[in-house]
Amino acid sequence: MTIAADATLDEIRLALAPLIAANAAFDGWTAEARDFAADQAGLDRDIARLAYDGGAVPMIDAWFASIDAAMMEGFTREALAAMKVRERIQALVEARLALLHPNRDALRRALAILALPQNAPRGLGMGWRSADAVWRGAGDTATDYNHYTKRAILGTVYAATITVFLDDESEDYAETRGFLARRIAGIMRFEKAKSAFLERTQNLPSLSRFVGRLRYPVA
Repeated sequence: MTIAADATLDEIRLALAPLIAANAAFDGWTAEARDFAADQAGLDRDIARLAYDGGAVPMIDAWFASIDAAMMEGFTREALAAMKVRERIQALVEARLALLHPNRDALRRALAILALPQNAPRGLGMGWRSADAVWRGAGDTATDYNHYTKRAILGTVYAATITVFLDDESEDYAETRGFLARRIAGIMRFEKAKSAFLERTQNLPSLSRFVGRLRYPVA
């Protein structure tokens, strides 16, 4: 792997992050893992240090961002369009797991770091970003409150799936894939019920409008 001489710091962060993750399984998310990754990529160590100013969390953040980006590379728009929504989400999350699989030990170390109180808000932000990447990849274009509920629910499911994934020794991660399929089916049932509820209630009188008319009657 080589990094272009004119690469921006953002490009360097994304390109170098998978190499750091591979080293983090042995060295932790440390300066040593970062420097060794820079040597592997033929990158000056000082530039790598500048790219990940702030220590372990920026390195982990960049790795997760690289997973977000790489997740879509195995799919065409046509292939995703031919799937049902639940199939798209399942396929995209499984693609993420396949990308994480070679570095499960690095993932364990990363999650332990993000679980520290001072890092928890940043970790939640990364989880939200990943859930958003999956929904966008699945073709979701919601901009109302559905945008937020979908991502919050999927984020919870994804976090639970990762917990199963880290300890899964079944062939081809069958236990993880089964767990994920059941949870995604639950999301789809919830979305269907929510849609039906909104359809039933959209024409009901608005309490806020009624109270407003009592306060400010129409002349």
